[in-house]
Amino acid sequence: MMNHREQLVQHIIEAGQFLYNRGWSPATSSNYSARLSESRALLTVSGKHKGQLGVDDVLATDLDGNSLEPGKKPSAETLLHTQLYRWKADIGAVLHTHSVNATVLSRLVADEALVLRDYELQKAFSGVTTHEGRIVVPIFENDQDIERLADRVQVWLDAHPDCVGYLIRGHGLYTWGARMTDALRQVEAFEFLFECEMKILSIRT
Repeated sequence: MMNHREQLVQHIIEAGQFLYNRGWSPATSSNYSARLSESRALLTVSGKHKGQLGVDDVLATDLDGNSLEPGKKPSAETLLHTQLYRWKADIGAVLHTHSVNATVLSRLVADEALVLRDYELQKAFSGVTTHEGRIVVPIFENDQDIERLADRVQVWLDAHPDCVGYLIRGHGLYTWGARMTDALRQVEAFEFLFECEMKILSIRT
């Protein structure tokens, strides 16, 4: 029988296969994580093909983003994962994807946020019980200085405790959930809604 860590690693591997097969995490892009304990997380290592992850392609870090496994290099964006585990104790998994629709839409929307309104599928997001409302998805400018980017994200999270995901312009999506299945559900819901928004924009133009 698998122990807790082994189960979480398997969840990460399976998420990578699913997201790669859907075209949302091409090649070595993206990164995934799961909460290992109150003060530790498991993250994909840097530079690995996400559709071909193995048990050695995941490492443990503390919530400051420091690797706890010598010789394994965490993703450059580790802080964007661990800040979410610090932000809310009930977050158990974080997924960052690089789909075409998320990337293009983040470049087409000139505002600082994408607003999704009146879609039935909004109810797929944690805490949302009706289509009658708005899902505000902030868009942060891409930045190779991850600490600076994480600081900007944190300001938004602190002001919007109901946030269910965000975009980095020209880069991709971050979303999360209590379990890996919840995070995967939110990625799938976001991708459906992003495709709807892309089609609406194409019709309007």
